[in-house]
Amino acid sequence: MKASAKIALGVACAMGTGVIIGLLIAPESGEETRKRLKKTAGSWVDKLGNLLADGQGILEDVKENSKRIKEMGTEKNMHS
Repeated sequence: MKASAKIALGVACAMGTGVIIGLLIAPESGEETRKRLKKTAGSWVDKLGNLLADGQGILEDVKENSKRIKEMGTEKNMHS
């Protein structure tokens, strides 16, 4: 895992922890807090799924570009 990905994951976890703590100490009833937690968690799961899908697409693009660069290098060596 790249350092930037680790940092992003760490920030996301820290934000999540902060939100959960904030919700738990909020002056709402337990039922209201649980509803809010469920809604927030569902939203985060959706966002994380989208982020992972985007990352997968980027990874596929990088693999394809690497393959093309390698082929270009092979063709250049054959013609030299």
